[in-house]
Amino acid sequence: MKRIIKTSKAPAAIGPYSQAVEANGILFISGQIPVDPATGRIVEGDITIQTKQVLKNIDAILNEAGYSFIEVVKSTCLLTDMANFKAMNEVYAQYYFDNQPARAAFAVKELPLGALIEIETIAVKLA
Repeated sequence: MKRIIKTSKAPAAIGPYSQAVEANGILFISGQIPVDPATGRIVEGDITIQTKQVLKNIDAILNEAGYSFIEVVKSTCLLTDMANFKAMNEVYAQYYFDNQPARAAFAVKELPLGALIEIETIAVKLA
């Protein structure tokens, strides 16, 4: 069974996709950029501030779907500049301090709305 996840506590989709989809106990969260859901705009600031906002958005979607960071099994981080990797990693470690998921990180030319970072997430419901 497929369930569409939507919450006002995370940014609305800016295209023809869902914030997240759950299927058979697996949650697929679309790539989240550092948009403040209250304003609909990218938060101003460096990679640290933007990474915190992305992870807040992921947290809101996880909570709406009944999941938590402990159930995240895979993250993909997209950065516009790999020079930001260390600072991003320090913020990321505050959310995944134990039982870390698998992860990939890539440098990309650019991201929607001029974001410095985007993170997509997969979580599995623990029995």
